[in-house]
Amino acid sequence: MRILVLGAGAVGGYFGGRLAEAGRDITFLVRPARKALLDERGLVVTSPLGDFTLKPQLATADTLSGPFDLILLTAKHYDLNQAIAAIRPAVGPGTAILPMLNGLVHLDRLSEAFGGEAILGGVAYVGASLQPDGSIRHHNRLSGIAFGERAGRISSRTRAISAEFEDSKVSAPPSENVMLDMWEKFVMITTMAGMNCLMRGTIGEIAGSDDGAQLMLELFAENRAVAKAAGYPLRQGYIDQISAMLTEKGSVNNASMHHDLAHGSRTEGAYIIGDMRHRAAALGVATPLLRVAWAHLQVYENHRASA
Repeated sequence: MRILVLGAGAVGGYFGGRLAEAGRDITFLVRPARKALLDERGLVVTSPLGDFTLKPQLATADTLSGPFDLILLTAKHYDLNQAIAAIRPAVGPGTAILPMLNGLVHLDRLSEAFGGEAILGGVAYVGASLQPDGSIRHHNRLSGIAFGERAGRISSRTRAISAEFEDSKVSAPPSENVMLDMWEKFVMITTMAGMNCLMRGTIGEIAGSDDGAQLMLELFAENRAVAKAAGYPLRQGYIDQISAMLTEKGSVNNASMHHDLAHGSRTEGAYIIGDMRHRAAALGVATPLLRVAWAHLQVYENHRASA
């Protein structure tokens, strides 16, 4: 299978790197500056699951030739239009596109661009960051992808994609209910990012305050109510697991959205927090804490845009 990975940052570089490490046919589509660095130093990944360095196959916009069998899409939401334009030459009639963005709003935009049949559902489970020297640091032992047909069946192409991950250090079995997987991650990241940004602190710092853990659980409940109203009630095992994670004292867990906010960067707030708020309003679900979290991010983005 010929696989294209858009970008070689934290998420794309990690998953694409693991596939390349396992001997798969992987090409990274990168900007010229990133290509120059990777040509010089290689793709360097440090990880609790094992460090590795490799010389990846690279393409830039002017050298990209398709079609590819699979495209792993790991762009930021606000760069999605550019990402669509970048991968278009690589898309053929049989190309599967596997986006690993948080939330749901990107699915419609990708379907409009390439047709609904081409677009799989997907969720990434990994903690990774791009370091100043261009290397990738994998922070924990999470190393998996939930993906599948949005209609909810196991297909020949999802089996074939899953087979590409065999013998790698990434768990990627095809899912029979990827839309529920995506809603669960959507609810979790909206809760964590919303509170991290609102409180300007990590999970542990929030849990260490008098009312922080309770406020976190209340926002979690609001977001779960939106998912349920949309037809995707969360599984009890997931609720229990995430409730414990979101209220763990001493935890350093911190959404990347808060990192972006703390550094004065653009956030994905509109596509995560804002989209959940709009869905809640459309479904008639009361979400008082979510309203505050979204208003807070709007104030930040408006201030940033006018600075």
